[in-house]
Amino acid sequence: MPRVVASRRTVLLTALAAAGAAAAGCAGPAGGESPVVVATGGPQGVYRRLGDALAGIWGVDPGVATGVLGSEGSVDNVGMLVSGRARVAFCAADVAVDGAVDGARPRHPLQALARVHDDGIHVVVPAESPVRRLADLRGRRVSVGARNSGVLVIAPRLLATVGLTAERDMDAVMLGLDDSLAGLERGELDAFFWSGGVPTAGVDQLARRRPVRLLDLGEETARLRTGYPVYDVTTVPAGTYRLPDPVSTTSVRNVLLVTADMAPDLAEALVRSMLERRDALALADPAGRSIDPRTAIGTQPVALHPGAVAAYRAFKGV
Repeated sequence: MPRVVASRRTVLLTALAAAGAAAAGCAGPAGGESPVVVATGGPQGVYRRLGDALAGIWGVDPGVATGVLGSEGSVDNVGMLVSGRARVAFCAADVAVDGAVDGARPRHPLQALARVHDDGIHVVVPAESPVRRLADLRGRRVSVGARNSGVLVIAPRLLATVGLTAERDMDAVMLGLDDSLAGLERGELDAFFWSGGVPTAGVDQLARRRPVRLLDLGEETARLRTGYPVYDVTTVPAGTYRLPDPVSTTSVRNVLLVTADMAPDLAEALVRSMLERRDALALADPAGRSIDPRTAIGTQPVALHPGAVAAYRAFKGV
């Protein structure tokens, strides 16, 4: 299990540097449009379910060649986008902000096609655990997210609100969702962090096999927002994951990223088709129900691609 917890900025800069090296060694296809490959996430996450659905939609309308890449999460996706391995990437807004407006800029600035669903931050513990608050994680075995995931952005920030660091104050490991679920179920972990749509299928399946709880992060989120206004507070409803009561937690928006050099007519066609087939996204995952033309334009502070702007202006009712 990887136990070195790198700083958030180090992870992103490393990903961008690796992507730049890959791009330097890879020329694009000679002539014609390259396939619209979507960078998603792990097999039990919302990114993957919606990404598979989008690839299917876009393969029919506008009828482009498509593909889907699995990944460790948002940071991994930014790297694939910058390198040219992907042309569209799911990304949490906090990571997107770093990639789009931070000091380490990619060759082509990152822009957005749409705001999609919002993620809820999950800090999952066994139902019988004595851990009741975030501060109780001191000394515990905790997964803080995969190395190139957006989870590894938010977990250290939340821990800092209660005076903890993963490196110093706990037995922290960097695992993706699948390994975190397995580790908690086997008793090898006391808790894990996850950022995903509510409900996330993998967490829901775990809750059906063994009772779990989510830590309430309402107070921590209020403190977090003083330094990071990209986050907000949301409520996980009672009944989700068989929880007896609602739980306050942190939320972060997700966006579909592209590079600024995507042709405007292609970007417009992708957004138009996505909006027209929102029903298919809702069937793919419950988080797809939140994709709506009125909210999809809310990608700030990441700029909308000009082709996306044209699609929203043309879309009926926006």
